[in-house]
Amino acid sequence: MTARDRVTPLVLTWNEEPNIGRALDSLRWAKRVVVLDSGSTDRTEDIARAFPNVSWHVHPFDGFRLQTLRGVREAATAGEFVLALDADMQVPPTFLDELEENFLTGDFVGGRVGFAYRYGSRSLWGSVYPAQVRLFRPERLRVTQRGHGHKFAVDGPVYRFAARLVHDDRKPFRRWLDTQARYSLDEVRALRRGDPARLRDLLRRGGFMPLLAFASGYLTAGGPLAGRAALRYAYERAVFEALLALRLLRGEEEVR
Repeated sequence: MTARDRVTPLVLTWNEEPNIGRALDSLRWAKRVVVLDSGSTDRTEDIARAFPNVSWHVHPFDGFRLQTLRGVREAATAGEFVLALDADMQVPPTFLDELEENFLTGDFVGGRVGFAYRYGSRSLWGSVYPAQVRLFRPERLRVTQRGHGHKFAVDGPVYRFAARLVHDDRKPFRRWLDTQARYSLDEVRALRRGDPARLRDLLRRGGFMPLLAFASGYLTAGGPLAGRAALRYAYERAVFEALLALRLLRGEEEVR
């Protein structure tokens, strides 16, 4: 059997009108695509339902971990593996070829994949976003959440993809800024709870991360060779860290 029969993509959405069409267009190869929405008020549902392989579901959002597990349970009814995607991600042909030729022919329970950041037609050389397990047997999956992010892990052999998923978020600036403000609040709450500390957390407490995020983001994205796209990426990383730093500096009233 091919990826069409063995792999079911899962996409979580909330007001993803600018992105969802491109994501689903890259999933036409799949027999069934599970879209779990959190109550969108824009055209996300109309766009998604226009794709004949989409199975549309709605549930109020109660955290990335719980929402993901809910979607995985639904997707697991159709295929052997689940491919968990965000609505601003696309599956390029190179990934599908590697999925068919290398992953599905091996004895793997999960696949770790990196991300190629793109702003419209301009691709970055790289990003600070680490490779993640995004393809897995649902019965072997563990999902953890720290701050605003969630992490997939599996118990068993993991394949490392050479091909990368495309990340191309085209939501309006105000929506992006609101999202960063919300994510920064989640991260501050994680710091206040005393979750296991990382070097990044120590740098955040010291107020150093905005400058470090700009420098590392700019260089990783390609620096002057990537032009304005690298600058945009660096500023976006710095803005998030600056919001987080300001919340820490302003004190407890900012995390209630």
